[in-house]
Amino acid sequence: MEMILTEIQNDVRARFTAAITQHRRAMYRAARALLASDADAEDAVSEAILRAWQAFGRLRDENALKGWLIKITVNCAHEHHRKTARLTYTDDLEPLAGGAEDRHDFALWDAVCALPEDYRVATVLFYYEDMTTAEIAKALGVREGTVRSRLSRARNRLRTLLEEE
Repeated sequence: MEMILTEIQNDVRARFTAAITQHRRAMYRAARALLASDADAEDAVSEAILRAWQAFGRLRDENALKGWLIKITVNCAHEHHRKTARLTYTDDLEPLAGGAEDRHDFALWDAVCALPEDYRVATVLFYYEDMTTAEIAKALGVREGTVRSRLSRARNRLRTLLEEE
């Protein structure tokens, strides 16, 4: 009986580890879209991973795993932002969200970062993380129509920002 319990625990750990490995970049990008620095985004993702592990056994539909992880990350990022709202960072070590393969388009990322928070988060989740508007709405706790309008307005602002350059 104890051996079966150990196997089940190992399977849960393996599934959770695989999920985090698969979605860690999406989690980071979501947090970075909301927070002012890479360090804050990393802190929010770390907290989100801890909370996700604590609640992993209660996840009903593993097909909704990415959205679930993003929602936890967004909540942790908002909480982190509230706690650190008075801090001002003078330097960011990394100007882009993501890794080396994302470094090719500074102008676009800079324009995305210049968007208001609501537009920026929707844009990052939709275009960088390939989430559907329904998944984004669920992760952000808003209506799907709100997500679509934010994306439309973000595209218009991006067009204007990029034309100015």
